[in-house]
Amino acid sequence: MQNEETDLAPRTKMFARRIIRLYIALPKSNVVAQVLGKQVLRSGTSVGANYREARRGRSKAEFISKIGDCLKEADETLYWLELMAEENIFPAKKLEPLINEADELVAILVTISKRARGHE
Repeated sequence: MQNEETDLAPRTKMFARRIIRLYIALPKSNVVAQVLGKQVLRSGTSVGANYREARRGRSKAEFISKIGDCLKEADETLYWLELMAEENIFPAKKLEPLINEADELVAILVTISKRARGHE
C-alpha cells in the first residue's frame, strides 16, 4: 500500500492542477458553467489536500476517515464532470481524460479504504 500512497500524492496534485486549468477555460459569461465550474474546482482540488492530510494521520482511524473524505470528493468531482459533459457545458471529448482520471482515483481510493479497514 505504501507505493500506492507515494504515487498517489503527485497524481492527485496533478489532477487538481488540471481541474484548475479547466475552470480557467470555462466561459465566464455562462452562469451555469461558472456554477458547475466552482463546484468541480472545490471538490477536484480537495482530493489531493485530503489525501495529504490522510498520509499525515495520527492514527489508523484518522487515516481511514480522511481517505473517506478523499473518496467522497473524488466521486463528487466525477459527478460534476459528467454533468458538465452531459449538459454540453464543455466539450465532452476534452472532459473525457479528466473523467477517466476521476474514475480511476475513485477506484484507487476505494481499494485503499477497503485495505485500511481490513476488508480485502
